[in-house]
Amino acid sequence: MTPQLQQAIRLLQLPVLDLQAEIHAALESNLMLEAEEASSDPELDQPLGPDTPIEPEAKGATAEEMEVEYAEISTLGQSGGTTLPDDLRGNQDFPDTGGNKLREHLLWQLEMDRFEPAERAIGRALIDGLNDDGYLTEGLDEIPDILRPELEVTLEAVESVLRRIQVFDPLGVGARDLSECLLIQLAQMAPETPGLGSAQVIAADHLGLMADNELTSLKRHLNIDAEELAEALDLLRSLSPRPGASLPSGPAEYIIPDVFVRKREDKWVVEANPGIAPRIKVNQDYARLVSRQRDYEALRSQLQEARWLVKSLEIRNDTLIRVARSIVDRQEAFLDQGEEAMKPMILRDVAEEVGMHESTISRATTAKYMHTPRGVFEFRFFFSSHVSNDEGTDVSSTAIRARIKRMIGDEEAHKPLSDSVIARRLGEEGIKVARRTVAKYREGMGLPSSSERRRVAARAGA
Repeated sequence: MTPQLQQAIRLLQLPVLDLQAEIHAALESNLMLEAEEASSDPELDQPLGPDTPIEPEAKGATAEEMEVEYAEISTLGQSGGTTLPDDLRGNQDFPDTGGNKLREHLLWQLEMDRFEPAERAIGRALIDGLNDDGYLTEGLDEIPDILRPELEVTLEAVESVLRRIQVFDPLGVGARDLSECLLIQLAQMAPETPGLGSAQVIAADHLGLMADNELTSLKRHLNIDAEELAEALDLLRSLSPRPGASLPSGPAEYIIPDVFVRKREDKWVVEANPGIAPRIKVNQDYARLVSRQRDYEALRSQLQEARWLVKSLEIRNDTLIRVARSIVDRQEAFLDQGEEAMKPMILRDVAEEVGMHESTISRATTAKYMHTPRGVFEFRFFFSSHVSNDEGTDVSSTAIRARIKRMIGDEEAHKPLSDSVIARRLGEEGIKVARRTVAKYREGMGLPSSSERRRVAARAGA
C-alpha cells in the first residue's frame, strides 16, 4: 500500500473536527495549497481529476498507480448534489440530543408514569427547574406563572406532582435543600432499618452538628448512645447529597453532520455538507513556476503532497456520499415511519452495493453523521442484526427494541409487562424472540425490570 493510498484511507476515517484540523495544518505548512475562496479565476477552481498531471521528478506513486490500488477497496463514482439547501445554509452545527442525561431520565419516568396531561405539564416545568445536582431552584409559586396562559394550575397541584417526582430515580431529586433531599431518601427505607429514626431526626434538625462532628451534642439531643449514633451517621453517609450527580449533566456537545438527508418530490436525497471543512486546491501560480524551474526540489515535493491531499479529499467525499445514499435507499421505511420500520442491514450489504471492501465501509461509517428530519444519527445507527419472523423475512433488532419500548410505554402502571409476556406478544406479531433476548434489549435501553417498574408505580401511588 503506497503512502498516498494510506493517506486516502486515513482521511476517510477521520471525523469532521479532526479533518478540519488536518486541512488547516496542511494549509499552513504547504505553500502549494490554498483555500478555493482565495482564487478569482473560475477555470482554476475546477477540482483535480485522475488525469491531473504530476511532475515526473516528484517522489511517490503516479495518479494512475494509486487509482489501481484504491480500486481494490473502492470504486469511484460521481458524488454530485453537494450544494447545501438554502434553508440550511448558515446552520451547519446541530446539537447532540444526548446532553442532559438527568433531565432525559426524569422526563422518561414522567412519560412512563400515569400523569394527567396537566400534571405532565407541571412535571416538565419542575424538571426544567432542577440544577445539575438535582435540586429544585424554582420556587413552587413560580410554576403556575410559568405555565400561564396555556394552563391554569393551583399551588396544591404543583406540590402534589413534586412529591411524585421526588420518588423518581435517583431518589431525592426535586428537593429544595439538603435536609429534604436526605429525608426523601430515608423515607423509602424499611422501618426496621438500624438507625433510621435517629437519622431522620438528624437530617431534619441537626445537620449542622453532624457537619461539625459534634458527637456529644448529637447524643444529648437525640438521647441515644454511641452505638445508635454510629448507626444513624453511617446511614446518613450512605445517602447521596447530590442525587443529580449520578447522571452526567451539562451543556450539550455539538455534532456536525457530514451529509443532509431531505425528501424532495417524494424521494429521499442525500447532499454533502460543504461547510464541514475548507475547500482547498493547488495554487496554480506556484505549480506553473515549479513546472518551468527544475531547481525547486522541496517545492515539487510539496506540489505532489498537495495534489494527493486534494485527490484524497475528493475520494473521501465521494465515498461518504455513496455510502450514505446506499443507507438511505435501504432505510426509507425508517425515515418515513420511525424505528419500528428499521430494516436489518450489515456492512456487507452496503459494501456489495457500492463495490467497496467491508473495511472501507467500516471506516466510512464510524463517527460520520447524517442530519435527517428524524434527528442526527451516526451512520452506524442504521446497521443492526436481524431476527427471522414467521413469514421468513428478517426483522431488525432496532425495530424490535422500538416495539419493546412502545409496549412498556403503553403498559398499565400497576401491571407492568414481564419480559416473558413481552416475548409472547412479539411472538403473536410473528417475531420469535427469547425472553433473555428481550431482557438484554430492555437493559440496553436503560429500561428497568417489571418488578422495578411496579415499585416505582407503588411509590408514586402511595
